[in-house]
Amino acid sequence: MFPELNSILSSSPENFTEGEFILLSDRQADASFLIHHYLTFYLRARCRVCFLGLVQSFSHYSVVSQRLGVNLTQAKEKGQLVFLEALKASPGVLLGDESSDKTAALDYLRSPCPELRGLYEFVWNSLSRAGGEDAAESWGPPVLIIDDLSVLLSLGVSAGAILDFTHYCQATICSQLQGSMIALVRCDDEEYDEDEESSNYLLKALSHQCSLSLRVEGLSTGYCRDIHGQVEIWWRGRGMKNQRKIFQYKVHDKGASFFAPGTSRAVL
Repeated sequence: MFPELNSILSSSPENFTEGEFILLSDRQADASFLIHHYLTFYLRARCRVCFLGLVQSFSHYSVVSQRLGVNLTQAKEKGQLVFLEALKASPGVLLGDESSDKTAALDYLRSPCPELRGLYEFVWNSLSRAGGEDAAESWGPPVLIIDDLSVLLSLGVSAGAILDFTHYCQATICSQLQGSMIALVRCDDEEYDEDEESSNYLLKALSHQCSLSLRVEGLSTGYCRDIHGQVEIWWRGRGMKNQRKIFQYKVHDKGASFFAPGTSRAVL
């Protein structure tokens, strides 16, 4: 969790906006540090979190979160964190030698017409019981975190199927359950690629759905030891609606620093 970013967004684990869809994206940079920020942020806020880890192992997220002061193993044991480790479950799905809710969530891997119905049902079953009577502890609003959506395109899932999935998740989690949803999309180098199955198209479509967008980019001047890149923050559904601000950032072992805000402009 990064206090400086919390200050910029006027949020904290004790005081944050519910019902948000936060869209993270990157181009010629790595926005993974924002995934780690939101994972630790919402666990500190005592929310029940469903994390769809489509590109990394649980141990990867666990090591980084430990540096940020959050123990993911304990969160899983308490029932606060539900973690889908796609890398671990995928072989069983492809070989057809396992049958569980997690392998059912990945049934798009062996479908001739991949869809994400099973993945949505996994999310619903994981979060609809948040704070219910069978819970050992009472958790806050449910949260879905996806790392990352664009990898689904490379696995044969159409952009339309992904958009249907995010629409249903947003309607269920953000509207019905008053929780939050965070998703990462990694963009192609060609910013103006109009292919309807490209990550750029997916990002453009999701930008119309989200309430807050954080876009990470490399510096136009190239590598710099003291500044790793810039983050464009676009408020779309808050009091600062349609306002953008740019901040430079540097990632270090136990967090990230945000500084030197650039131009701020209203979008008409």
